[in-house]
Amino acid sequence: MMMVSLNLPERIRQDFPILQRKVHGKDLVYLDNAASAQKPLAVIEGQREYLANYHANIHRGAHHLAQLATEAFEGARGKIAAHIGAAHTEEVIFTGGSTDAINLVAQAWGRANLTSGDTVLVTRMEHHANIVPWQMVCAEKGAKLVPVNVLEDGTLDLDDYASCLERHQPKMVGFVHASNTLGTINPVAEMCAQAKAAGALTLVDGSQALPHLNIDVQAIDCDFYVATAHKAYGPTGLGFLYGKKSQLESMPPWRGGGEMIESVSFEGTTFNGLPHKFEAGTPHISGGIAFGIALDWMNGVGTDNISHHETHLVKHAHAALGTLKGLRIIGTAPNKVGVVSLVVDGLHPYDLGTLLDGQGMAVRTGHHCTEPLMQHLGLESGTLRMSFAAYTTREEIDRAVIALDRAIKMLR
Repeated sequence: MMMVSLNLPERIRQDFPILQRKVHGKDLVYLDNAASAQKPLAVIEGQREYLANYHANIHRGAHHLAQLATEAFEGARGKIAAHIGAAHTEEVIFTGGSTDAINLVAQAWGRANLTSGDTVLVTRMEHHANIVPWQMVCAEKGAKLVPVNVLEDGTLDLDDYASCLERHQPKMVGFVHASNTLGTINPVAEMCAQAKAAGALTLVDGSQALPHLNIDVQAIDCDFYVATAHKAYGPTGLGFLYGKKSQLESMPPWRGGGEMIESVSFEGTTFNGLPHKFEAGTPHISGGIAFGIALDWMNGVGTDNISHHETHLVKHAHAALGTLKGLRIIGTAPNKVGVVSLVVDGLHPYDLGTLLDGQGMAVRTGHHCTEPLMQHLGLESGTLRMSFAAYTTREEIDRAVIALDRAIKMLR
């Protein structure tokens, strides 16, 4: 598909009703997409259509509405599998989001495979969701959690990564595909190959990658890949775990209940096959259907187009922000998704964010659920983060830079 980054927002902004609203009397400039992206009308209407016209529980009913709902929900699973290049549709497990998916692996795989003295390796740039679940299972099993260092420019220290693999011989290695704080895109295929050579399994957190990059889990060759819908123009409360079929089949269920069973008696229970073994209870049906529609929308726009557009936005933002005195960009890796974090000498990010809000600017301030990273970088108060999406324009970035300059001068 031809690259059309310069006019991409012009083509698609009408798809997003919320972008027409005003905040504090100003046109909304939404630069908080790393926290959650806005939803195109097709996603909003798709969820409403299900709830209004064919809501029923799935997999369990012989009636017409149940069949329609099941077909739509399972169709969404197929869309996810195709979008990420999974070899088998049943390798896609619906979860409550990335956090839920990582907890599933930590509890189901970790409890069955980790023992005293084992190591789980993660990086210092991980979201808390790829740290805390491992801490919990490591504490339970007597294993240890070891972090890989991050360099000053926000890139992963690949020499330290190789050293940690050799020294600690981890059973599991977890790392983010793209950092939600730094924007850094990690060389995940290379990292998976190194981990595999060291005898470790791999889990890749693709929460920030899915909205911005083409994902091919077979080319990456990871054992597990997780992502969430709401950062990729879909609904909240819904995500997925991809796992290699052999790994998922060997893992015990995490939660018990309806749907994940084949047969139940007081003498014992036999469990369902994939993917249902890991999907106890009634799922977020409307969310799953809407997520499939969000992926349809992204594919219609073209992930390459989105990525190309956001690369230009990052370069433009770096250049424009570089004109402000006392401002420092945190994370200057050469390969980034649409995330720009910054600090201003002597000023608290929250104060800046509050003044920007008064100008209709939606940005994020704080630690961004990456407190260990902030400690490592010496950023006690965190950063102010601007994050972009397919509908973000250069003009919006320019407006944000002008508003930021005004806020800095007011606070000084």
